[in-house]
Amino acid sequence: MSRRLKLIVAYDGSQFAGWQSQSHRNTIQDHLERAFERIGGKPVRVHGAGRTDAGVHALAQCAHVDLPDDRLSSERWTEALNALLPPTIRVLRCRYVSNDFHARLSAKGKIYRYRIWSAPVLPPFEYRRVWHVTRPLDLDVLRMAAKCFAGNHDFAGFAANRGRQEKTTIRTIYSVRVRQKGPCVIIEFDGDGFLYKMVRLIVGSLVKCALGKTRIEDLTGRLDSGARTSARFAAPAEGLFLIRVRY
Repeated sequence: MSRRLKLIVAYDGSQFAGWQSQSHRNTIQDHLERAFERIGGKPVRVHGAGRTDAGVHALAQCAHVDLPDDRLSSERWTEALNALLPPTIRVLRCRYVSNDFHARLSAKGKIYRYRIWSAPVLPPFEYRRVWHVTRPLDLDVLRMAAKCFAGNHDFAGFAANRGRQEKTTIRTIYSVRVRQKGPCVIIEFDGDGFLYKMVRLIVGSLVKCALGKTRIEDLTGRLDSGARTSARFAAPAEGLFLIRVRY
C-alpha cells in the first residue's frame, strides 16, 4: 500500500522557472521529482500547494508525494533529497501523513510577503530578494491603499490570464500588513487563496499610489469593476516570498 509523504520545502526561486514542471526541466517540481526518482528508482509525481512563478521564493512551500512503501524514515528522506537537490532548494522537513491529506486541496490559506527596498542604493546581498524602488514611498498612502484589499472581493482586475479559466475570481484577504524596517518596506498578505500574479499586481498598484502616480480611488474603482486595464503593472517576482501554507 502506498504511503503519502508531506514535504515542507524552501527555495531561492531566482534560478528556476517557477514551481510547475516544464519541458526544460528547470523548475522546483522537476528537481524534486528527479531526486525522488534517483533515490527510489521509479518516477513519482510531486504535488505542490500552489504554483509560484519564475523568480518567486518560498520559505515554506508544502507538497506531497505518494511512495510505494515507507522503507525510508521521514528523516532519511530529508537527508537523501537534500543530498541530491541544488543548494538553493531545501527540504526543511517531511513526515508521513494520511492519504486524505492533499497539499493543494487541503489548504485553507496562504501567507505571502513582498519586500521593497526604498533607497537610492541596493546592497548587493539584497539583490534578487527585493524590488528596488529608488524614489521615496509615501508610507501613509501605501497603508491606506493596502486596507482597500482586505475582505472578500472579486479580484478579476488584479489577476493575470494563466491560459485557463478560473472557476471564480472571488477571494478573501484576511489582512494586509505594511511595515518598515529601515529602507525595507514589507507588505504581508494573508488570504484564503490567490489568483495568478494577484499579489504582484496589487503591490504594483500600491507602489504607484505611494509614488503619486495613481489615486487610491482608481484602485478601488478597479477592484469594484473587475476591469483589467492597460495601466496595470505587476511588481517584479524577486520581491515575493511564499511564507506559509495554512491547513
